[in-house]
Amino acid sequence: MTTQRTGLLDDIPTDQPELACALELQQCAAQVGFDWDSLPPVLAKVREELGELEAEVTCGAKRERMLDELGDLLFAVANLARKLGLDPQAALHSTNAKFRRRFAAVEQQLAQQGRRPQDASLAEMDAIWERAKHEQC
Repeated sequence: MTTQRTGLLDDIPTDQPELACALELQQCAAQVGFDWDSLPPVLAKVREELGELEAEVTCGAKRERMLDELGDLLFAVANLARKLGLDPQAALHSTNAKFRRRFAAVEQQLAQQGRRPQDASLAEMDAIWERAKHEQC
């Protein structure tokens, strides 16, 4: 006996990257009106989800609860990207590349001093990071 799938979201592949899946789920739901009509409620939802994650972390919640809240936050951020017409995958790719460049600057600056990152304090590395941030604009 074959089970009939009739839900709106049933045809969305589950074997795709989760960020892409989140966007597709949101786009599909939006097509039937399950969507905010403006940006302020989306931003409020991101803040709400961040607050819920922070509350779980603060109270020492179990890993599963924190994982659940982190997922909610990531889903809300994906929705924010969708509402802004931005590709969250491209945004994260760009940020990862930026992080690599800035951390390489930290390593290079420390190497010029004959040091490694593990030999420096966070404050020292952060100061180099900030310089790299302003120089790499």
